[in-house]
Amino acid sequence: MEYEKHECDLLHAHPDDIGEITAAMPDEDSLIDLAELFKVFGDSTRIKILTALSGAELCVCDLATVVGMTMSAVSHQLKILKTAKLVGVRREGKAAFYSLADDHVMTILRMGLEHINE
Repeated sequence: MEYEKHECDLLHAHPDDIGEITAAMPDEDSLIDLAELFKVFGDSTRIKILTALSGAELCVCDLATVVGMTMSAVSHQLKILKTAKLVGVRREGKAAFYSLADDHVMTILRMGLEHINE
């Protein structure tokens, strides 16, 4: 891959470093997917729902009570979280119980909280 050279008064490009960094960069589609994932985390209501689900598997009714929203509003947010593969659902008859999709979701939440509390 050929690099466009930029004139810098203070900084000098390091071709070896640029080559290594470029080789390690995720592909464009992965970067777009990652940006979309972080957009989902960009809503405090969804963060509240994810945090509630980090404590226990909950139905929409219980989630609505915990987060102080209507069941309709919670259901709408759960659809977004499911599409982003952050939340899973388990059905038991007519009842649906929601939980975090995997440990990665809790790790992202925990690391985000650690970062803002530094």
